[in-house]
Formats: sequence, C-alpha cells, structure tokens
Amino acid sequence: MGEDRAWSRRIPTTADPADVIALERTDAWADVLSHARALDATSLLSLFAGDATRAQTFRAQACGLTLDYSKQRIDARALQLLLKLAEARQFTLWRERLFSGEAINHTENRAVMHVALRAPRGVPMQADGKRVDADVHGVLDRMAGFCERVRGGDWRGARGDRIADIVNIGIGGSDLGPRMVCEALAAVAGPGPRVHFVANVDAAQLVAVLGQLDPARTLFVVTSKTFTTQETMANAHAARRWLVDALGADAVEKHFVAVSTNLEAVAAFGIDRANTFGFWDWVGGRYSVWSAVGLAVMLQVGPGRFAELLAGAHAMDRHFADAAPAQNMPLLLALLAVWNHNALGCPTQVIAPYAQRLACFPGWLQQLEMESNGKGVLRSGEPASQTTPAVWGDVGTNGQHAFFQMLHQGTGVHPVDFILPVAADHDLADQHRLLIANCLAQAAALMRGKTADEVRAELGARGLEGAALEQAIPHRVFPGNRPSNLILLPRLDAYHLGALMAMYEHRTFALSVLWGVNAYDQWGVELGKQLAARLLQSGVGDDPGLDGSTRSHLELLN
Repeated sequence: MGEDRAWSRRIPTTADPADVIALERTDAWADVLSHARALDATSLLSLFAGDATRAQTFRAQACGLTLDYSKQRIDARALQLLLKLAEARQFTLWRERLFSGEAINHTENRAVMHVALRAPRGVPMQADGKRVDADVHGVLDRMAGFCERVRGGDWRGARGDRIADIVNIGIGGSDLGPRMVCEALAAVAGPGPRVHFVANVDAAQLVAVLGQLDPARTLFVVTSKTFTTQETMANAHAARRWLVDALGADAVEKHFVAVSTNLEAVAAFGIDRANTFGFWDWVGGRYSVWSAVGLAVMLQVGPGRFAELLAGAHAMDRHFADAAPAQNMPLLLALLAVWNHNALGCPTQVIAPYAQRLACFPGWLQQLEMESNGKGVLRSGEPASQTTPAVWGDVGTNGQHAFFQMLHQGTGVHPVDFILPVAADHDLADQHRLLIANCLAQAAALMRGKTADEVRAELGARGLEGAALEQAIPHRVFPGNRPSNLILLPRLDAYHLGALMAMYEHRTFALSVLWGVNAYDQWGVELGKQLAARLLQSGVGDDPGLDGSTRSHLELLN
C-alpha cells in the first residue's frame, strides 16, 4: 500500500448535501435495475457452470481478510453497472471529503473522523481544518498509563486492594462496541481484571453484575460524553450508592473513572478530573470504541493488544482510501447490499459469524448500520424511498437451529454474510473442522437448494413410493439461489477484528453515499427521550399532548 500519507489535505469539491437526488431517479440506477430484471431467471448454479473462474473473479482481499462474493446473484455486467453507479453517486469525492476532515455531518456541522483515532503517531489528521492527531495520541497515552497501573496492581482501591473487576457503565455506542470487542478478544486478553458491562436502565442487569463483585476490588468506568445520558447516569448513581454503602463516600475517587467531556458534572459525581478521559464532537457514538470509549477494552486486553486493534482498523482505512473501486472491499459490500435490497427487494441483511466470540457482533452492527442509515430523507431534506434493511443474526451453528429454516424455505430472500475465522483459538481441532464444514455447507445449500427430482430420487432410494412419496416431496424442496458473502479471517485476533470492524464501518459510509443520506446524525431517537422525560414529571396526566392510551398507563409510574 506504500507509505502512510496525510489525509488532512483540503480538496476542491463540487458536491453539496443539497445536490443529491434519490437513487431511484438516476440513469445509472435505471441501468442497474434493468439488468437485475434481465438476470432474474438466471440461477447461481448456472452462473458457476458457465464460468470456471467465477470463485476467483468475484473475490477481494485486504488486510488479511478475504471476501468471496461469488454466491451473489450478479454477473460481470452487473458488477460493472454497480461500479458505474458508485461513480455516478460521486463515491470517490465523498470518500475524499470523509478523510479530509470536512463537516460531512451537515445537520450537526461536524466532521466525521473516527479514522483519526487509529492513525499511527505522526500521521497528520485534520477535523474541521485543525490538526487532531496529537490530541488523539495524548489521550491514548493517558489511557495506556492508567491501564498499566490498574493491570499491574499499582492502582489500588480505597482499602488497598488490587482491582479484580471492571464495570463499564454506558449505553449504545458506549456499550455495544466495547462489549463486543471484549468478548471477541477474551481468548487473547491474558492476565488482567474481569470486565463486565451494564447498559440497560432495567436495574436487573446492574443488580446481577454487582451481586458477583467485591466493592473493595471493583472499578467503574462511566462512559457518557455529556455525563447526562439518562440510563447511564441512573446506573452510575445506583452503583455509587452500592459502593458508598460498603466503603464510604471517600472511596468514590478510587473506584470510579469517567469517559466524558463534562468535567464539572464528573467532579460533582466525585470523580477526580485527572481520571477523566475525553473525546471529541467528531467522534460519533457508534464509531467511538477506538477512542477513550474503549477504555474497558484496553483494561481487559492491555495497551499492546489495543494498539493491534487500532492497527488493523488503520490498515482497512488505508485500503478503503486507496484501493480502486473494483477491489475495494467496503465499497463492494455496499454495492452488493444495494443490489440485494434495492434491486432484488430483499428486506433484511443477516449476519452469521461462525465464531462464538463474535456473538455480540450482529448487535454492534445493528447499531452501526441502522442508526447510521435508518433515514427517511436524503441529505437534501427530500424524501428517500428505500434505505437500510433490517440487520439481524446470530452465531453459527446456533442460528442453523433457529432461523435458518426460514432462510432456506421461507417466502422471503434474506442475504447472509458468513464470517469465519480460519484458525481456532483453542485446541479442539475436530470441533473447529465441524464448524468450518457447517459454515461452508450452509452457504452452498442456500445457493443450490434442492429440486423435486432430487427429493424424489433421494426418498425413492429409501423405499418411499406412490402417493406417500408425492405428498412428501413439496415439503423437502427448497428453491436455492439465495445470496451470501463469505468473509474469512485468518484468526480472531485484535488486528483482524479491527480490520473487520473498519470494513463494516466503511461499508456503512459507502451505503450512505449510494442512498444519499447522512450516516452520522440520529435525530430519530430524540422524541422518545423527550417523551420519557415528560412522563416522569408530576402532573403529566393533564398533558393534552399525550394520547389516551399513554395516559391510561401512567399509574405504572407510581
């Protein structure tokens, strides 16, 4: 890829948020849709039969990851038209705007520079025209020093005990990313404190976690940029009471640290400002695990492993920034998603990691994709017609015994991303071979299906015949021709996990460009927060703005 380069250059631009029109109104999309209809009767099996090199042609590699998209319902012409669509949607220009630190989040007038969080020391990075790389590494250095003190036993609790347990209190991006990474890297964490996560305002989660812990050996990380997030602060204050009841008020500064920018609120809570780690407005919550929001991750895996996570993400950043569109893995994933959702009408996207340690990956990706691109208007403010599909899934092989029946024989088509680490992180080789076989088999079965003639021959060989045979056949036929990607990781380590996460982050951005939406605001979640605050006020029953159904349940608040 060559030497690291500065992405801080300012570039001339002709694109403006108001310039965009709906995807479906473009000539490039008309060509894509026309070809999709022409391909509708063509099966994947016939595409493989007609091209002996298909498995190699529809494949891309970067940062140690391999993307096999040969089981997508496309041909060479479809890929060519999709790449032309990306050109028509000014993908290259928007990518430059992202990396140059422009305020592409135009509704909040903010740059979007999570890529700066994982750039190596000394690589100039800008946000809104200002250098930010020194600030980023200043925080990373403070995090590393703190984590070494905790992991090495120099940081002691109020009674002089070593810290054995970390409780991360946050929600949304302050929970999903750190939780997912901690679970994914547990096998390579080495000796250190155990990390727990509390997000839900339902106190059952907090009570269950605290019930396992010794206050004298517990450290809380409260993660909230404003230190006002309702759910987070409710859990933080409850945890504080639990600690104070056991150790006294003076113990708070030895057992609580904060990830926040509201130093006054942090100090009022009893946390030493010196133990507060900040981040910036150009870091969106769902893109923040690379920042101080990942403090719990660094406490679990150590600064060295955390640096490897950042290095993997940075390698994917470089690939996304520099690779030609036809080999650009995040862009290819985005184009395939638009093909499946917008052209073929597939209503959802399934994520099936064949790795138990990636159990939280679908949940992390749900927020990344649906909070980013779950928009009903274009950047211009005009209505959008069809944006993000629902994202869901579970680990294989569990999913095979839950929802895969619907994937194979249900009436809808739901594309699947199979994610498979090739090497195991344990010594049970036979079980890992079984895992790999199941992953490859499910992808193959979704593609090929089973015809009535195949079922008839199979059941006939078992001795079934006549009316019983004919009655059994329809229940055992399934159509196949159902698309999937296979994403291979050499192993589930910090570097390749970072690359995988960054690949999906950039896929999300590329999708926002193709659909013409702002991926970095989330105004839709605000109304529910405002209404919850109103419902907690006294006298709310007289509020004429509340509907009759809601008013009828207000007694539940008493």
